[in-house]
Amino acid sequence: MEVRKGIEVAGIVQGVGFRPYVYRLARELGLAGLISNTAAGVAIEVEGPAASVETFLRRLPRELPPLARVTSLTVRDLACDHNAEFRILPSRLGAESRALISPDVALCDDCLRELFDPADRRYRYPFINCTNCGPRFTIVREIPYDRPRTSMAVFPMCPTCQREYDDPGNRRFHAQPNACWDCGPRAELWDAEGNCIETAEPITEAAARLGSGAVVAVKGLGGFHLAADATNTAAVEELRERKRRVGKPFAIMVPDLPTLEQFCELDDFARGLLLGPERPIVLLPKKRPSPIAEAVAPDIRELGVFLPYTPLHHLLFADGKFLALVMTSGNLSEEPIAIDNLEAVARLSALADFFLVHNRDILRRADDSVVRASGGRVRQLRRSRGYVPVPVFLSEELPRVLAVGGELKNTICLTKGRHAFLSQHIGDLENLESHRFFAEAIEHLERVLEIEPQIIAYDLHPDYFSTRWALAQKGIERVGVQHHHAHIASCMAENHLEGKVIGIALDGTGYGTDGNVWGGEVLLADYESFERAAHFGYVRMPGGAAAIYEPWRMAVSYLFQHFGEDFWDLPIAFVKQLERRRTKTLLKMVERGVNSPLTSSCGRLFDAVAALAGIRQKVTYEAQAAIELEAAMGGGSENSAYPLELSPDGAGWLIDTKPMFAALVSDLARGESASLISRRFHIALIEVFVHLATLLRDRAGLARVCLSGGTFQNVYLQEGLVARLVAAGFEVFTHSEVPAGDGGLSLGQAIVAARRFRQK
Repeated sequence: MEVRKGIEVAGIVQGVGFRPYVYRLARELGLAGLISNTAAGVAIEVEGPAASVETFLRRLPRELPPLARVTSLTVRDLACDHNAEFRILPSRLGAESRALISPDVALCDDCLRELFDPADRRYRYPFINCTNCGPRFTIVREIPYDRPRTSMAVFPMCPTCQREYDDPGNRRFHAQPNACWDCGPRAELWDAEGNCIETAEPITEAAARLGSGAVVAVKGLGGFHLAADATNTAAVEELRERKRRVGKPFAIMVPDLPTLEQFCELDDFARGLLLGPERPIVLLPKKRPSPIAEAVAPDIRELGVFLPYTPLHHLLFADGKFLALVMTSGNLSEEPIAIDNLEAVARLSALADFFLVHNRDILRRADDSVVRASGGRVRQLRRSRGYVPVPVFLSEELPRVLAVGGELKNTICLTKGRHAFLSQHIGDLENLESHRFFAEAIEHLERVLEIEPQIIAYDLHPDYFSTRWALAQKGIERVGVQHHHAHIASCMAENHLEGKVIGIALDGTGYGTDGNVWGGEVLLADYESFERAAHFGYVRMPGGAAAIYEPWRMAVSYLFQHFGEDFWDLPIAFVKQLERRRTKTLLKMVERGVNSPLTSSCGRLFDAVAALAGIRQKVTYEAQAAIELEAAMGGGSENSAYPLELSPDGAGWLIDTKPMFAALVSDLARGESASLISRRFHIALIEVFVHLATLLRDRAGLARVCLSGGTFQNVYLQEGLVARLVAAGFEVFTHSEVPAGDGGLSLGQAIVAARRFRQK
């Protein structure tokens, strides 16, 4: 019996070899029919014996190409038309766009073999790709994902490339960036003024300049890197000075895993992350001694490491000159990454000695993603290239929401149906260039996804740029969402939770409903609302934002709050080293509440402990003191905790830090090490939050705990707290798809705003 079926497939099914896969499967089973890209995904019709069609439907979602992902598949009966062939038709336009765009993907093994095969016509061609690899998101103008809608439109294919592109049996069938030496993009080496350097081998010449200690700006998939030899201390320090990046770690690119194992600890899970098609930067423990310059990542135990992901990167390492290259974002600190050749010269000429450029336009900025392996899961620290624009898949259909995130590590989020699309990492909204990137990201996602929002969700902080932008939009519903409620909702959403949970939200700064700076919060929360069940007792932040950059201020504030003027008599080095006149001015600010907001921030508590332990009095990047305090623990065996007490606070509790600081001061007076102090402090946090969760389970009957906020990027704290909560009988939910920090905030904002909108 002959049957014909119509199949609509949604998901990541364009630009990933899905159509040739379907073509080959249909031909193998002797089926006729057709396939075409649509605005919604892919439309398929198959006709043939009923048993063969059933086999096709069974195998279709099971044998997908590596980069394809099917999110829905619907089948309907059609009348047979008795056509004998299976055809691939041109893309269909006109319907609402629902197709998902593939992220940019690292060079596949097949293309890598061809890249270094002297007999291959693409030998050492720096833009080799196929349907299993290469640029996607960063070259797309709109969907369906076809060549005329990408930055490859200006490169007409030569006859040979066109034959590959048109051949369903070739792995370059409809590979939109398909090109070769005869018809595709070219690389050039420029000097710092943007003048082309005459050379037949620009990549080899760039490698030679790097080998002699130069800084080279290298154009990648989502923007420029600033590259330097990671074993050359002078080159790394010069790059650090030019980039105005005093202490923040640089990422390094290494040619392969055997090289990496010379200076980093590596397990199987981390290997999988490094070799995955996303090619993120992975944080790995350092080995000692190391050939990598200490200036790459000073005073911390980890290196951020990634493997080459473009053919151009592989060619830089081809001659074996480098163990590793620093590959840091091509920008001045806190500015967006440069993407255009002339823009790069204008912005980076004071930073780079040379520019390795090419003439394939980057249409969308995308920094490298940063992840860590923890607890057997990937933990996103910065979600960008390789992961964006894959959506977070939701449990329900939502109205169309634009959530604009926070001030730091900003991302925006658009919801459509059961999909939440987070943008690439935008960064800190501290300057005009970042503001433009923010607006650019919104415009692009709205256009390419064809989403016109019904609601804008924003943070309650009145001074955030994203909040001011949201409130300035007219003719649209606007919903303010408390910062820590958004964190917990984000964790709930990616774990597909409904109902109420215990939410532990720990970070540096979040505007509270009482106008104070929150950051050490235990909430009883669902998507619609939350109750503040516990928090750290308030303390003053002397100088406001200045206290974030000078942790000694928080240490003084805590000591003054708990010991009064008697803190001057404490027999510890920290007090003895204080500049008395400056400190007395600071104390007057605290006493009078002048430019000294109240905070319950866990981040500021970390700062105070780090300063007292002699680890860090001033910071040069966000969370530096906390990162170095965690690193200071080492491998000690101390398992006792500093005491933290709970006192009633309305229907909840205050976490009193006074007994902790009394014990900490005693340890300092006895000359105990920073390692012991760090460990006792971390264990104290774990114990108090397990205790609070137990009290709340008894009071509210809740046994599910969500952990969110930037503090949970601390591996010891997260893994220790999860283990203790699980041992106490709780279900614990953490982040994996989106960052626990503010990079995941927009997801929570979107869900909360959508639920509140529905309640109206």
